[in-house]
Amino acid sequence: MDLLNTLVDKGLRRETPTRGEALAVLATSDDDLLDVVAAAGKVRRHWFGRRVKLNYLVNLKSGLCPEDCSYCSQRLGSKADILKYTWLKPDEASQAAAAGLAGGAKRVCLVASGRGPTDRDVDRVSDTIKAIKERHEDVEVCACLGLLSEGQAERLREAGADAYNHNLNTSESTYGDITTTHTYADRVDTVRKAHAAGLSACSGLIAGMGESDEDLVDVVFSLRELDPDSVPVNFLIPFEGTPLAEEWNLTPQRCLRILAMVRFVCPDVEVRIAGGREVHLRTMQPLALHLANSVFLGDYLTSEGQAGKADLEMIADAGFEVEGADRETLPEHRAGGGCGSHGGRGGCGSPSAGTDAGADAGDETVRQADGPRTDLVAVRRRGAGTDLAPNA
Repeated sequence: MDLLNTLVDKGLRRETPTRGEALAVLATSDDDLLDVVAAAGKVRRHWFGRRVKLNYLVNLKSGLCPEDCSYCSQRLGSKADILKYTWLKPDEASQAAAAGLAGGAKRVCLVASGRGPTDRDVDRVSDTIKAIKERHEDVEVCACLGLLSEGQAERLREAGADAYNHNLNTSESTYGDITTTHTYADRVDTVRKAHAAGLSACSGLIAGMGESDEDLVDVVFSLRELDPDSVPVNFLIPFEGTPLAEEWNLTPQRCLRILAMVRFVCPDVEVRIAGGREVHLRTMQPLALHLANSVFLGDYLTSEGQAGKADLEMIADAGFEVEGADRETLPEHRAGGGCGSHGGRGGCGSPSAGTDAGADAGDETVRQADGPRTDLVAVRRRGAGTDLAPNA
């Protein structure tokens, strides 16, 4: 297929595809799916070999968020029966992180619900970062605390944080449909604050909220412009008790096409399979490793994930290897302070040539062939905030 050959060539050169080419990836048929995975896999292996980076989430503060993000089980007005607790103490969070690190995680992601941290909250998280790094000197720590105020990113960096996560989630044109208590511009501003403070920026998306192909391409091109070092791709977990509980728009095949499109647009970036992979990719998860070079180990913020042992077995069985702490994740041109690293600014490769190439794809709303798999949505009842052992 000429399209895929073109995209592989561009990916190896770090050249941005056109919007038309990105849309055409999403419009490919199931008959062409393995060809799409093989092509994007060439780009993935060129920049990241067969390494898989493991990340581990620690939910520092769960539920009771004042924001109204429609996709979130922790949102204002959520009736989802999730764990609710206030801030973990630094030693509790450090113990939770240790479980993930023992399972092979290289990065710990410290997440707290809320609009954004107060200065006191930044102090709490700073103490937690220091507690974790005292026990595990080589661990990467990423904070995810919501919208940042002036100077907060710098304080987190001084405390030892390596990265900051704040997802764009969806396209600018449809952002107001899923959230009204803050804006898309607020999110962009926080990613830029993290970058400017010297933190490695982590920003991604959520697929499956009823968005169009154009929305998906819009948000991925916006991410390319922001140039984060890592792009988590979440697949909506339709929690009962949230406004999007009935949005079951994804099939395993569509998830793979989305991941392939992200890889082609962001060829040398850490692409992470994040929340919802077990629910929507299901038995196709090993194929996704040919597209993404990073996954979350174990459970998520408010939902349970695949058993950590099963994650490790899946990676090994698919012919991949867990990335060690002594290995730099990003290619040298990004990790060394050049294009795309938090030490440099601006995007890689040539800018998009517009929409002149590739087929235009319309809305693709895909329903599960046998009905939604609501049985796969399991609320987290173990790990942080409980007395039960975590999944790692």
